[in-house]
Amino acid sequence: MKQAFLFLFYFLTGNLISSTSAQTSNSFVTVNGQQFILNNKSVYFTGVNYWYGGLLATGKNKEKGKRRLIAELDFLQTQGISNLRIIAAVEGSGNITGVQRIAPAFQTTAGVFDESYLEGLDLLLSEMDKRQMKAVLFLSNNWEWSGGFLQYLQWERLIPDSVFARKLDWDEMRDYTSQFYSCTECIRNYHLQVKKILSHTNTVNGIVYKNDPTIMSWELANEPRPMRPEAHKAYLSWIRSTAALIKQADPNHLLCVGHEGVVGTAFDTSLYKEIHALKDIDHLTIHIWPKNWGWINTNAMDSGFAGMMEKVTSYLDTHMQFASELNKPLVLEEFGFPRDVNSFSPTATTHYRDKMFTSLLKVYEQSRKAGKSLAGFNVWAFAGLGRPIKSQLMWKPGDEYIGDPPMEEQGLYSIFDSDSSTWKLIRSVQNH
Repeated sequence: MKQAFLFLFYFLTGNLISSTSAQTSNSFVTVNGQQFILNNKSVYFTGVNYWYGGLLATGKNKEKGKRRLIAELDFLQTQGISNLRIIAAVEGSGNITGVQRIAPAFQTTAGVFDESYLEGLDLLLSEMDKRQMKAVLFLSNNWEWSGGFLQYLQWERLIPDSVFARKLDWDEMRDYTSQFYSCTECIRNYHLQVKKILSHTNTVNGIVYKNDPTIMSWELANEPRPMRPEAHKAYLSWIRSTAALIKQADPNHLLCVGHEGVVGTAFDTSLYKEIHALKDIDHLTIHIWPKNWGWINTNAMDSGFAGMMEKVTSYLDTHMQFASELNKPLVLEEFGFPRDVNSFSPTATTHYRDKMFTSLLKVYEQSRKAGKSLAGFNVWAFAGLGRPIKSQLMWKPGDEYIGDPPMEEQGLYSIFDSDSSTWKLIRSVQNH
């Protein structure tokens, strides 16, 4: 009964907000200096990472996935969310370097595509349009959980099958992934995928993706890193050539790299700035991951939190300055923190997560009021109505998708619909 009530609540309140929204869905987002522009007005957006949204209405139980998708979009609308960051394509299937990747695949084998994969994304985009939401779509992945660059390399036999089947250590991951940027056939197949997506006609509303204003930005990939200094030249060349290809095929949409910031270039500031100074790159992005980057021991959150936040705010301030220098908007498009006492349970408290979010959203709010460069954010990551399976740490095929990709503990960074204190923070930013 409670579940049924929640679905009804999301539906009714979602429709109410949709009917009173001042934003229209038939305009493309553009850029003017450090501002995003929509309908001739400067806009700052509140968003979430919803990477699995296009996968929900695929597979064996499409109707169940569709119901979940609609309920989750209605919920997000009640929270004032206007921007969703989503994966556009999965490469290959099955285990990859010891991880069970997400499914289904769009590029099933090198240069071969299953167009039916995009039907779930078609539905998502058409439903987003009804709710005046905008999408950021990343076109591949630096990391293995969706196939990504490692899959292109394996198709070209640059990663031995014996290596591909096991978990890579960090140095191996860097050595192999860095080869993608100098692999001509890998890039050719990646470009084929990009062209397929841009030219795809939505099966729900008949709009070709490159003509769909529901899409705000294309991203070259999720967190593309050169991985090794020796790859810097090829990496820059890949960004420049791919950006030019996309802009020639689709002049309607904004384009970004999907970058983490200088962490992703091993703190090579000049490379990060050179990438984002390119004329075809419309805005900057950064991600902030204090636990992953070793900025805090999460077993001692209280004693280490203040020092961590100094690094977090300094990192954000530095990239806001870069955006100001380049006169382009900046998006904080990934940031997350574990639940208290490192729990993965949806019932665990989020005191420290909320403290970190409060500080970051305050910077965003100040930027918005002053018309400065930090022009939007996407928290990581919306888990919606999904829940991790009790006594099961990692994702398995057939499990519901939540905010944590398969290579991470399920519940690690997920933000569930029940995380009321976190949603209150997000709503409060919009009400000031």
